[in-house]
Amino acid sequence: MDNDEKDRLERLAAELRKYIIIMNCYAGSGHPGGALSAADIVTYLFHKEINFSPENYQDANRDRFILSKGHSCMVLYAALAQRGFFSTEEFKKLRRIDGMLQGHPDRLKTPGVEFNSGSLGQGFSFALGVALGGKRAGLNFRVYVMLGDGELNEGQVWEGFMFGTHYQLDNLVAIIDYNKFQSDDLNSNVTALEPLHSKLASFGWHVIGINGHDFREIEYAFDRVRKTKGKPSVIVANTVKGKGISFMENNPKWHGSLAPLGEERVRALQECGCENIGGPGELRSR
Repeated sequence: MDNDEKDRLERLAAELRKYIIIMNCYAGSGHPGGALSAADIVTYLFHKEINFSPENYQDANRDRFILSKGHSCMVLYAALAQRGFFSTEEFKKLRRIDGMLQGHPDRLKTPGVEFNSGSLGQGFSFALGVALGGKRAGLNFRVYVMLGDGELNEGQVWEGFMFGTHYQLDNLVAIIDYNKFQSDDLNSNVTALEPLHSKLASFGWHVIGINGHDFREIEYAFDRVRKTKGKPSVIVANTVKGKGISFMENNPKWHGSLAPLGEERVRALQECGCENIGGPGELRSR
């Protein structure tokens, strides 16, 4: 990846983070921490990796992206808006009954959403089924599914890892947003995951660990998984919860469901390049 391309992706990721904070402020709630930690991976997926756009999203051969950690939906909504699935004006109605952007992804309301995720583990199971169905139908699309690290506490996820190996789903890529936190605390203080790489490898998956905020490492990982045949791949993306907003970083408080208020709101908007000039309806970009 040359420097120009890296700069382009970094600008897109910064815009994605700005959209996340704007949505969060409009709604007065949400899950900003895990949305911000996933922003660089999602940017790469939507602007470099997946064959998915408003023009082909009804095509049976399109690639699929499934956000299994559905509470982090703001990052998905931001990416879909960037790609033109809907207007950024929809951000104003996040989590409103009359809006298309619900508190968890809803495929019946939001263009580009593949699955109604939110119950942890179920998005991963859906992705496994879609990948198997694609293989059996002789289609050549790929399935990308993002899981939260706290989501790995669900037993259903580990049943899924066994399933993926058994059916040799080399058209499936799982990405673990490994920000080390879950709702209340560090994973290590709730249910420890380590040694994560060796656990995943023991289930028969091709495992790659990367810095999930480094676009050259992200590119390397996706290049490697495309060359892997006969087994599914999992990318363990080491990330920072709340990445990009200084007071949210590595602070479990910002898992959700809340939004910054007062001085924190002003600071969050400033750090992502926005100006707060009053109420939620008066936000504007600099």
